Amino acid sequence: MTFAHHRHAAHCESGVASNLISHHGVPISEAMAFGLSAALSFAYLPFIKLSGLPLIAYRQPPRAIIKGLAKALAAKFRFETFRTPAAGQARLDELLAQGHVVGLQTSVYWLPYFPEDMRFHFNAHNLLVYGKEGNDYLISDPVSEETVRCDAAALSRARFAKGVLAPKGLLYTVEKLGQSAISPQAVRNAILKTCRTMRAPLPIVGVRGIRMLANKVARLDPVAHETSLFVGHIVRMQEEIGTGGAGFRFLYAAFLQEAADLTAMPALAEFAERLMDIGDDWRAFALATARMVKKRDAMNPEKLAGMLRNLAGKEDAFFKELKAVVS
Repeated sequence: MTFAHHRHAAHCESGVASNLISHHGVPISEAMAFGLSAALSFAYLPFIKLSGLPLIAYRQPPRAIIKGLAKALAAKFRFETFRTPAAGQARLDELLAQGHVVGLQTSVYWLPYFPEDMRFHFNAHNLLVYGKEGNDYLISDPVSEETVRCDAAALSRARFAKGVLAPKGLLYTVEKLGQSAISPQAVRNAILKTCRTMRAPLPIVGVRGIRMLANKVARLDPVAHETSLFVGHIVRMQEEIGTGGAGFRFLYAAFLQEAADLTAMPALAEFAERLMDIGDDWRAFALATARMVKKRDAMNPEKLAGMLRNLAGKEDAFFKELKAVVS
């Protein structure tokens, strides 16, 4: 059995969303799924801890892409969680028997087809299940070049992992798509929503969140061991968790390129180029940080803070001008 719409993707949720929507008859790229759901963001959340360090996010929370697409396409998704692994597996088997392609939220750590050195405790990894043969589930995981298999026990463990963002067996299916095509107005609305998010008047969100993180970094002691842990954590959140800060900027740039044609607004292609340059600056920040963590360069929190402030300024101007053009 094969899944006709399996495509390798940059990020799990946007990849799953685009493959699932395409399966239901509305061809959509990963970049369009990401942009249309207004998933690009930034948040510095010191009150939410991962291994004792603050959550730093470069996109909206898990499920935001799927829920954002539902609104843009007048679609209806059904989300279900379960108290026990047995109930979760029984429901999955029932849906597969009915011919559904089913989305799951899982933990990367317990998926055996991931190489061991790539497994880590991240509980918001999305994938699609499109069939079952014997004790194996047939899986379209967008991080894989080809479809894969996973035995029932391992998949159940991944679906019911404990900890931050515990999936609780979450599965989801498409019940209906209200629109058969992506409208230019839906694209413009999504862009404006992203602009509002990135320039929101909240100190922990968007451009202000980047500046708040910069201020935190500037206060770090350059000789303290905790400083290396903290700035290393920023890079890990940026470049290893999901697609990361720079990667999400490149993905949104690809969306803007598509949007330029769909909306007949060629200026959006110019914004796409600008955002790719900003993505390069995020990667330059990650490289400078990594060199300090690995002691190839002296730890210099003020330099890193300055790079973050520069990024905040560029993104502030970018989204202000993008809003003006789209409005």
